[in-house]
Amino acid sequence: MTDLKGPDPEGVRPQPLVVLYHAEGCHLCERARRVLETSGVAFQEIDITGDPELEAGYREWLPVVEIDGERAFVYFVDPDAFRRKLGAQT
Repeated sequence: MTDLKGPDPEGVRPQPLVVLYHAEGCHLCERARRVLETSGVAFQEIDITGDPELEAGYREWLPVVEIDGERAFVYFVDPDAFRRKLGAQT
């Protein structure tokens, strides 16, 4: 995990873990990816295509963005709301 300088008493805070769940051919997933890329925050991508367990848990909600293991966005990622949620996590 990457550490960032910040107003933390010890001078560092962990960077939130952001994960984008997506599937092939999902145009809403492409939009969500662009929002995350534009934010400058590092994120992981997980393609659920062909994984029965992931398909069952995420397919009807795509795209899904989780921040530190909590579902933060489904269907659409608003850039301002994303920044606010990141701020609340740090």
